[in-house]
Order: sequence, then C-alpha cells, then structure tokens
Amino acid sequence: MGRQGLLAAVPRAVRQRYGQRNGRLTRTRSVREALISLAGLVGQPVINQAGQQIGRLVDLVARWDGRETYPAVTGLVIQVGRRRSWVPYEAVHQVEPQAVRLRSARLDLREFQERPGEVALATHVLDHQLVDIEGVRVVRPSDLYLTSVEGRLRLVGMDTGLGALARRLGPVRWRSRAVPEQVIDWSDVQAFGSAAGRGGARLAASRTELRRLHPAELADLLEDLGRTERRELLDLVGPDNAADALEEMRPDQLEGLLSESDPGEAAVLLARMEPDEAADALRDLDADRRAELLNRLPRPTRSMVQGLLGRDEDCAGGVMTTLVIRARPEQTVAQIRDLLVAEAAHIADVESVVVVDENGRLLDDVTLGELLLAEPDTMLGEMVGPPWPVTIPLGASPAEIASRFVESRRLSVVVVDEEERPVGRILADDVVDMLLPERGRFHFPRVLS
Repeated sequence: MGRQGLLAAVPRAVRQRYGQRNGRLTRTRSVREALISLAGLVGQPVINQAGQQIGRLVDLVARWDGRETYPAVTGLVIQVGRRRSWVPYEAVHQVEPQAVRLRSARLDLREFQERPGEVALATHVLDHQLVDIEGVRVVRPSDLYLTSVEGRLRLVGMDTGLGALARRLGPVRWRSRAVPEQVIDWSDVQAFGSAAGRGGARLAASRTELRRLHPAELADLLEDLGRTERRELLDLVGPDNAADALEEMRPDQLEGLLSESDPGEAAVLLARMEPDEAADALRDLDADRRAELLNRLPRPTRSMVQGLLGRDEDCAGGVMTTLVIRARPEQTVAQIRDLLVAEAAHIADVESVVVVDENGRLLDDVTLGELLLAEPDTMLGEMVGPPWPVTIPLGASPAEIASRFVESRRLSVVVVDEEERPVGRILADDVVDMLLPERGRFHFPRVLS
C-alpha cells in the first residue's frame, strides 16, 4: 500500500481538524505509520509516468505564510544533469519513501528560483533553530516528517532524536526508514522566516501560544536562540511581552542583545521595561551605547532611569523597583482594585499597595491578600493599622536589606526617602538576584501538568 493509501485510513474527524492544535496529527497512530522522512527522501530518484528516472530529489518546497498549521508542499527541486529544476506539486503522482513518481512523461522543467512565501525544507529548516513551544526549548530537527493529508503532502512534525541523526549519517539504505523517535508535532513548533533565506516569509506570526509563555520561559528561549531568530521572536511576542522577557534574562545575555539590536528597537524595549530593570540593563553597556539609548528614551522615562543610574547599584535605591501603587485613606477597596487591573501587565511586581497621607508620607502597606478579603466599599483608612509596614532607607546596604527580610518574613519591603515617602519596593526575588549575581535571574522551575 502506498503512503497516500495509508492516509485514507486516518479518521475523517482527525483529518478535518488538522489545522487545530487539539488535533495533533503525529499523535494519531495511522499518521505515525505513514510518515515520510525528508532526510531519507532527499537524493531519491524522481520517475516520470513512463517509468524513466529524470533526476534526483534535492529538496521539497513548502508554503510558509503562517496560514496553515501544517505547511503544504508546493513543489519539488530536482537535480537534472547539472541544473536544479522546479516541479510543481500538481505534477506529482505519488511520494514514496524511496522515490517520487510524476503524473506525466513530459514536463516543462524550469530553473528553480526561490519565491516569497515559500521555503526549501531541507536547505532552510532541517538542522536550523526552531522553538518547541510545548516543551519551551530551542531545538534543531534531525529530520522532518511529511504525510499526505487530503491529497496534499504536508509538513506534520520533526524528530530531534539521535536515531534520526544516525540514520542520516549511516548507510544510504537506512535513510528512507522513518522510525519516529522524539517526534514533535508541527503545531507545537515555532519556525522563523530568517531560516527561510531570501525566499522565506515569517511562519505562524499570528500564533498566540508564544505570548502565553511566562516571561522567564521566553527569556530562556531568547538566551538559546541565535541573533536573527532572537530578534524575530521578540517581534512575534509583542513589545510588552518582549520587555518582560528581557527583565528575566541573564545580565550578560541582555547586554549582548541590547548591544547588537537596532538602537531604535532597543530603546522601545527599554522604555517598556520597569525603570529599575532598564537602569540595570544600561549599566552593563559601554558609555557610548548607554548614552545613545538613553537619548532615545521618552523624556519622563529617561529622567527616571537617569536618576536610578546615579545611585549606587549596591544599595536599596539601586536594586528597588520603582513600581509603587499609592492609595489615599479615603479611597475604597473597589477603586484600588481598578488601579490593580490597570497594572495587570506588571502584577507580578505588585505585592501590596502603600497608603500615603496628603504629603505623600507612608501610613501603611496593605497586601493584596488583605484587599482581596475586604469588602469593596471599605475605605483604605479603615485598614490602616498593625502590623506596620517594613521600611528601609534608600542607602541601605545588601546586608541590611537581607537582614530586614529575615526579620520581617515579608515578601517585600518599602524603600522610603528621608521624609518617609515611599519611592520604591524591594521584592524577594530582587534580594536573590542581589545576593547571587553570578547566577543571573532566579527562575522558579516550570511545573508541567
């Protein structure tokens, strides 16, 4: 039975939803049994209707416009004599593991040229950096798997196992034997247009899965990707998610990214970061690059970041976050909840809300837990009382900061100026980063269900 015949056994319900993540094709047994190895297919004979070999397969070209979860093959690149020729997929009768059979004995073999919106799979995808979204890791496929779905050959998965690599390096007779080992369904893959060379286009730019990843997970991906792929991933996830991810990167990696990026793009990302994080990032750059990026920041942000840069980074004022949500005693819990909704993008850095008097001096530090349990019409003034807030001066040393955390057993402490006005907050993870700088950002392990 040919490969297309095998696909007729695929349940219709599965085939109808091949464009949905819930219908991962490679998890269907009949599909796995019908997989065709791209690595094994390359170099195999291309045979016309008369049974004559006209050349050998060099590559498969697939649509690369992001509209389909499983990219469709649009044609073949075959070696005919000394030239590489293009064969449209409509001229293909059957793709088998050890041969490609055409519909006609006569073909108009044109010189192959890359076209926008398409990619040569063996040349520009195999062995290139891709992102396994489900596993949150950067991988390089040892093989790509294809299957005929509803009469069209499609890219449905990739293999990252050593077995797939061994088949490619071993005897030719091994290469056509598709033995799926560590198969990742293509619906879980983020590929990059940069891998597609001159003829490529960005793939799956509309996917939302990347934007659902935790900033620390995105940071890990950014640290493992090459320069071009890294820039494209930042573009895919959007400025706000990109800025959050940059805040989680290791200092040396972040320094490299900001140094290699276009100054305008780097400034946009810095402007969306928390001012204290932006200041930390700029400290690690050389003076010229730092001045260039500072000049491109919006004036209010530039003023705040410059103020932080002027402080000693080894004191409370240098490690604190400037994101402080202030409330007045006459405001209600419902009003404060609205303020928190407005800061939803940065809620991970919000542990409590400071209550200040008419002069901006600290009265109390109300935790999110207290706000959650209080009635919506409760005024903040009614919640002011012991236990009183834990504060620390701007010039406090790392030892003093750590000591205050140990004594108070709080998740954060409020940084105040000489007049007891709150100017920032130090979170527990800021202390970890401060005490273990050589380890970079502290990332809590990802729990997989």
